[in-house]
Amino acid sequence: MNEHTQQKIGVVGGGLMGHGIAYLFAAAGHHVNVFEPFSDMRNSLPRRLLAIIELLGDDPRLLKRIAAHDSLEIAMGGADWVFEAAPEKLPVKQEIFAAIEKLVAPSTILASNSSAIPSTEIGRHLKNRERMIGTHFWNPPHLVPLVEVIQNERTSGEVVERTMQLLRRAGKVPVHVRRDIPGFVGNRLQHAMKREAIALVAAGVCDAQTIDTVVREGFGARTAVLGPMEQADLVGLDLQLNVAEVLYDDLDRTAGPHPFLRDKVKAGKLGMKTGEGFRKWTAKEADAVRSRLSRFLAEQAKARRQNVRHADERTA
Repeated sequence: MNEHTQQKIGVVGGGLMGHGIAYLFAAAGHHVNVFEPFSDMRNSLPRRLLAIIELLGDDPRLLKRIAAHDSLEIAMGGADWVFEAAPEKLPVKQEIFAAIEKLVAPSTILASNSSAIPSTEIGRHLKNRERMIGTHFWNPPHLVPLVEVIQNERTSGEVVERTMQLLRRAGKVPVHVRRDIPGFVGNRLQHAMKREAIALVAAGVCDAQTIDTVVREGFGARTAVLGPMEQADLVGLDLQLNVAEVLYDDLDRTAGPHPFLRDKVKAGKLGMKTGEGFRKWTAKEADAVRSRLSRFLAEQAKARRQNVRHADERTA
């Protein structure tokens, strides 16, 4: 099968991640069927997709390639790929894939967008486990280029390569994660930093706003163009070792989630949606952060598209 030709893509879930995944494949020329059991989410899907059109300046006609259904059988019928974007609960995901397996062809590739749960466990009870794979898109999936393609203990090499080809041709940047461990690569790195950030605030070293400023205006200013291993090689591993000798013994070693985080959640201080988390937020301030992030990611996405077009023109 040539992944460059139009494929039939099934997406399970039309929420935060699902609608973005559906959009990016439709924008790549594929036909997408979305299974969404809740009527309010199905009814709001066109509006949310149109918001992406407006953000990126795309052709609204591409939305004709996306259809929403309340029937899993109809949505998955004839699918070449299925991308699951259901709630992050293992029993729910296992139940969904058990149902899908009965509806699709043996050649259909089954992909889970879980951000932490290994697809080994999600597909544990499937009959044809070599076509099960993890595809961790980052939020929002239509703007963030990375997709972690996670090979589990049964996934075939062919399924990995075909999935990465499909994603590349949809404009994504797939990376091959060779071991199916909780959190994969990106979330392990992200949460390692958050673990230390929470501990610093809990210990009174600084406040949450200072943490955010240090990351954004410090090493975060170069992270988009310089990864941590590149940075270590750039400054020299001898310096890396010297810093590690001084620092590592003093890093946080709290067993499990920090009590400071647990106390916040217990008190109902859940972040922007409740007006307070690690920081306090008015509705206006929260909207400003969302808008700032959306604009930045959209500008980056447009720039990548422009670079691709210029590269195509040079090689034409």
